[in-house]
Amino acid sequence: MSTVTAGKEVVYSGRMFTARDKAHKWLLQHDFKPLHGAVIYHCGPLYQEQPDGSYQILAAGPTTSARFNLYTPRLIKKYRPRMIIGKGGMDDTVRQALKGVGVYCAAIGGAAVYYAHCITKVIHVYKKDFGMTDAIWELEVKDFPVICMMDSAGKSLYAQVEKQSYRNRKKFI
Repeated sequence: MSTVTAGKEVVYSGRMFTARDKAHKWLLQHDFKPLHGAVIYHCGPLYQEQPDGSYQILAAGPTTSARFNLYTPRLIKKYRPRMIIGKGGMDDTVRQALKGVGVYCAAIGGAAVYYAHCITKVIHVYKKDFGMTDAIWELEVKDFPVICMMDSAGKSLYAQVEKQSYRNRKKFI
């Protein structure tokens, strides 16, 4: 992901792990080997269990990432994820922690059904005791579109937009 820069579209295919509040806390207290170098998606999927015991994901929209700001720098240091996906952005401590490690990408809020169609397989569900929404879902996805908002060089599209907005605001005042 070091070649992905802030502002660029990423269409990801591969494995990802969902992580919400309980998962973040648990991941910092345990060594979850599958997550090392992986992709983390801030999501609690809506699913339907199939007669054969497998799961069909019905909706898989991003959840607000900012609530994970407290945990994410430590999570990055421990697991070195190559990409974190969520919505709404993350703070400067996360941007700093991502330097040389990975990127933060924004998924589109309100596109939960669209993203569910990008999931080709539920590989495994870990920590079901958290409740299925908060469990860690290992998913296989194809053509999962996101926008890189913070890159591994430390650039932030959020910061660029804020600076440009400030410059534009000065024109009107």
